[in-house]
Amino acid sequence: MSTVDSFGAKGTLDVGGTSYEIFRLSAVEGVERLPYALKVLAENLLRTEDGANITADHVRALAGWDPDAQPDTEIQFTPGRVIMQDFTGVPCVVDLATMREAVADLGGDASRINPLAPAELVIDHSVQIDVAGRADAFRRNVEIEYERNHERYQFLRWGQTAFDDFKVVPPGTGIVHQVNIEYLARVVMTREVGGVLRAYPDTCVGTDSHTTMVNGLGVLGWGVGGIEAEAAMLGQPVSMLIPRVVGFKLNGQIPSGVTATDVVLTITQMLREHGVVGKFVEFYGDGVAQVPLANRATIGNMSPEFGSTAAIFPIDAITLDYLRLTGRSEEQLALVEAYAKEQGLWLDPTAENYVEPVYSEYLELDLSTVVPSIAGPKRPQDRIELSHAKAAFERDLPNYVDGIVNAVDQAEIESFPASDAPAFSEPVRPTFPVTTPEGETYELFHGAVAIASITSCTNTSNPSVMMAAGILAKKAVERGLVAKPWVKTSMAPGSQVVTNYYEKAGLWPYLEKLGFHLVGYGCATCIGNSGPLADEVSAVVNEHDLAVVSVLSGNRNFEGRINPDVKMNYLASPPLVIAYALAGTMEFDFEHEPLGRDADGTPVFLRDIWPSAEEVQATIDSSIDRKMFEDDYADVFAGDEKWRALQTPEGDVFEWDADSTYVRKPPYFEGMTMTPEPVSDIVDARVLAKLGDSVTTDHISPAGAIKVDSPAGRYLAEHGVERRDFNSYGSRRGNHEVMIRGTFANIRLRNQLLDGVEGGYTLDFTTGEQAAIYDAAQNYAAQGTPLVILGGKEYGSGSSRDWAAKGTALLGVKAVITESFERIHRSNLIGMGVLPLQFPAGESADSLGLDGTETFSIAGITALNEGTTPATVAVTATRADGSVVAFDAVVRIDTPGEADYYRNGGILQYVLRSLVAA
Repeated sequence: MSTVDSFGAKGTLDVGGTSYEIFRLSAVEGVERLPYALKVLAENLLRTEDGANITADHVRALAGWDPDAQPDTEIQFTPGRVIMQDFTGVPCVVDLATMREAVADLGGDASRINPLAPAELVIDHSVQIDVAGRADAFRRNVEIEYERNHERYQFLRWGQTAFDDFKVVPPGTGIVHQVNIEYLARVVMTREVGGVLRAYPDTCVGTDSHTTMVNGLGVLGWGVGGIEAEAAMLGQPVSMLIPRVVGFKLNGQIPSGVTATDVVLTITQMLREHGVVGKFVEFYGDGVAQVPLANRATIGNMSPEFGSTAAIFPIDAITLDYLRLTGRSEEQLALVEAYAKEQGLWLDPTAENYVEPVYSEYLELDLSTVVPSIAGPKRPQDRIELSHAKAAFERDLPNYVDGIVNAVDQAEIESFPASDAPAFSEPVRPTFPVTTPEGETYELFHGAVAIASITSCTNTSNPSVMMAAGILAKKAVERGLVAKPWVKTSMAPGSQVVTNYYEKAGLWPYLEKLGFHLVGYGCATCIGNSGPLADEVSAVVNEHDLAVVSVLSGNRNFEGRINPDVKMNYLASPPLVIAYALAGTMEFDFEHEPLGRDADGTPVFLRDIWPSAEEVQATIDSSIDRKMFEDDYADVFAGDEKWRALQTPEGDVFEWDADSTYVRKPPYFEGMTMTPEPVSDIVDARVLAKLGDSVTTDHISPAGAIKVDSPAGRYLAEHGVERRDFNSYGSRRGNHEVMIRGTFANIRLRNQLLDGVEGGYTLDFTTGEQAAIYDAAQNYAAQGTPLVILGGKEYGSGSSRDWAAKGTALLGVKAVITESFERIHRSNLIGMGVLPLQFPAGESADSLGLDGTETFSIAGITALNEGTTPATVAVTATRADGSVVAFDAVVRIDTPGEADYYRNGGILQYVLRSLVAA
């Protein structure tokens, strides 16, 4: 509760006979010129000003924001709510349960550990596509999901009853970000404070990096680590620097044949090239009104792929239309409109009093210039024009397979006009026979599309691309086309609304005819839960080391993420996913090669079955209405019979099951005292892994399948778990023993301490032999040897995985030294007491002559004990021959709040001590 109102901003707003307390931005001079997102932050500071952590000077710093300056002013942002998915949410609830016990051990009141901000968790990451391409796929996958995740689901049900202000959306409902925009998001929140009803902007942080999808609704929010989310739930503000804001102007119209997916892949490439890491992106100008809300959400969803903190659209009439369509009450609509207009948060460039915001940097995209695109084979920003896709595949294939002919280079691709006849001869590729259990045979080859999946909230939230896929499927079936037999096809919508409008439009039978049966409501393929390939396909792929591919309508295509048998992964719009299922190969030119022939023998090209924008819109208008949303979300927290039948543990303190392999009490607070130990320098550390550029959180903490011969697989086997019940790393995030063993266990990880070896291995200097990273870390721990990680550029990019930091810390890593960090992972490392350091500007491990065999000592960290954060620390790397490489590493503890967390050994320890001391 705010105790200070230095600007006299507190007032009332009457809407429809209800009076709300608000904090008027007009009370602060200079705010009117700010970007929308910074106005939201300014209101946040006004409302939470307490004269200590949040002061009038912070508000003035924001009002006086210099768009050209580099960020240097720390503020404390207090999110209105926290949103979680189950993979990252389970560890949050595990930690909260553990904190209740730790508070009691330190003499505090365990009941004080409760979310102080509304927290909502959507179970969406657990369903795997074990069964696909058949009518009973959804039923069977749900049954298997409950069998695998029984313990986790019981634990979450306990959490919903044990903690105040914590709600769970059960399995089989939808994907967290789609449920967020369709139901959970308030846009303007209300809460009773001191007996008064207060209205304020809806803001949130989430335990998934794609929380930014809600930016499309004008809700400021972004992904944080589970560690930060827990602190936010416990009333701790998020420490941040006032950011630079990139103004992105959209104009023009999307041309025929181009989808919202093509637009977002183009924007992703533009912003990656421009450089927006750590910045806000805000869309502005007259053209914003021409961008449908679903497209805004699709763009916002991909903010982590740009690298920005947020990618936001202001509130306008389009926002209200969407809120009305999705079943929000008329009272809520009236409040959103009145509040946004009162606070200068309403976008209407035609209004007389409109003041165009100032921005730090400016970009512009003419939508009419966007062309059909895909992205791959391993990063979402690597956009490929569809007309160049075949040539680009030929260029990239040699990176995955030895001895390949007919590869091309980038110059050839760019010089290849789309309208010309194919410029490249048909490649000569080896093929290998596959025999199905039914006795049918076909040939497999490099570039075969092994997975075609319509999946992920990025696109399944968008009716325009989903309807386009359905109509394309209808036309394909009517022309006699079929998906190739080696393609694993699947449809995993982001909410039940999609199922309903497909049924109303009469499109489900055609999708199913092509194998795109409903497999579940969840992230599925996009999160790595693609399920196994057919046994006969997997066997041939592995026997001959084939580079088969996946095509999915998701937002992530990092190496090793989608399926362990699939080397190359491509992002595409839902209709293109179907097109690639029909083609069966990435080595396909849609302009010049037919997808097949109809009953008359006439070639059928993609252009012949591609739906027009008018067809798509007419189908949307006739098939989607407000009642669908009202019915589907009428009792969203109740769940199905399976959920309601779960036996739920009771009590304020969770009774841990010593035999559980899913949920275990973590060791973070063992031996913790009220006073933290002083920070110490690092002496004679060994390198656990030397890594290259673009090492993602998927590489550090994979969420895919658990291999039987991995340390995690051995642990589960030792605890009586059958191989078929291993489940995924993500589903076992509540068990630190599994997750430690999974850290750096990605099958595509390349540790440069070893030559030509992929996977979670390192050179163990205690034995001089190659070993699993976990096993080596245990040997170092036995000797009391601290560890460091060496990395390259963009270390830790990808999903906001708390276990990438937790696992790193629990392996004994004390510092990570890289060329640059992704924002969330750097913050998470500090939250776990790991020191993030950067090489001097322009330097790298290689340029300094470091090969990872050295021992590292880091001096100067102890300055933190005196209350100051050193700009640099002295690093000394000593080679085996006694020679030394010395350099000053930049300390990436960026704010005083982060320094407090590091001094306490982590953010959870800091919060716990604060609660007990209060």
